[in-house]
Amino acid sequence: MLSRSADRTGHHPRARSHHTTAATKNSTFHEPAVPEHRRCTRVAKVNVLHSYTGHTDPGGPAARRSLDALTITKLSVGPMDNNAYLLVCTKTGEALLIDAANDPERLMDMIGHGADRPHLHTLVTTHRHRDHWQALAAVAGMCEPTTIAHPLDAPELPIPTGRLVNHGDRITVGQVELEVIHLRGHTPGSIALLYRDATAPHLFTGDSLFPGGVGRTGSPEDFRQLIDDVEQRVFDLLPDETWFYPGHGDDSTLGAERPHLAEWRERGW
Repeated sequence: MLSRSADRTGHHPRARSHHTTAATKNSTFHEPAVPEHRRCTRVAKVNVLHSYTGHTDPGGPAARRSLDALTITKLSVGPMDNNAYLLVCTKTGEALLIDAANDPERLMDMIGHGADRPHLHTLVTTHRHRDHWQALAAVAGMCEPTTIAHPLDAPELPIPTGRLVNHGDRITVGQVELEVIHLRGHTPGSIALLYRDATAPHLFTGDSLFPGGVGRTGSPEDFRQLIDDVEQRVFDLLPDETWFYPGHGDDSTLGAERPHLAEWRERGW
């Protein structure tokens, strides 16, 4: 297990190992296994798995889950195992990318190159840390999406932000609406995005929440702010079946993590 000092990206060191014992067992909407001969499709240089568990490997294939109104494709990019998420409205083909973190070529391959590829309309950066925006300028230059960030973190990004959002604002991708949740502490302007699917909510948390704890903070005051926001704006308002997608490592559910909130607060990280 990594030490906190080695955890330079701000994600919790248990983010990978925790998923198979928590999220998978607690998910009520885990997609069934797909036969081997049907498991992959090819999008340029990026294979896409259609059996979604919430786990991806650095340099490995993307993983896609299909909801009624939205597809979610997860890809690990860069040396810090950053997760990038491509959300595509199934009705319109409009797309939104969360965190153009690294490897712009792989991100573009995930989006696709054919005439039927989704239109990347929006690019959201969850927070200002460098490992989450190293491909931002390249992808924005190729696709010309509307770039979005919180006003407290936007000045630290490498290109101007097209739209600034605050807590409670809405972002649309085609006919799908996402809610902005401001989670202060990891950085001043960290945001999460919430999609309220008919079956269960889906929450994209950046580096504010991981399996096993909240993201790294720089002071006790920042930690208290982050744990308070995560409790009050996430756990107090959303059900256990909420599936969340962090900025590094594996996914989990709020139900798997909820029993440990007091432990996280007591230990101070």
